[in-house]
Amino acid sequence: MTTESQIMSATTSMGATNIATSSRTTAPPSMAPVEKPEKFSGIEFKRWQQKMFFYLTTLCLQRFTSEDAPEVPEGTSDKDRFVIVEAWKHSDFLCRNYILSGLQDDLYNVYS
Repeated sequence: MTTESQIMSATTSMGATNIATSSRTTAPPSMAPVEKPEKFSGIEFKRWQQKMFFYLTTLCLQRFTSEDAPEVPEGTSDKDRFVIVEAWKHSDFLCRNYILSGLQDDLYNVYS
């Protein structure tokens, strides 16, 4: 017979694993590598935006452009909470900096 705390612990561990796994920074092996989009110079924004979004998709980072950090359920162990939060912070950092690195230097200085 399982207790409610065992079920909650298993669910939390699974959630931490899912977030840590889905936050990977490399493309799945079946996908061909995609060329990084050219730097945005201030013209044709929509075109650059679509290319950048596709690039982030191949890196499994596109969701960090529109989602907020996950709320960690109460009762989560400190270790799992740390793993969840750090995995999110790391992937969010990568996403933001891939976008910033896609800007020309004068725009990079404005938005960094």
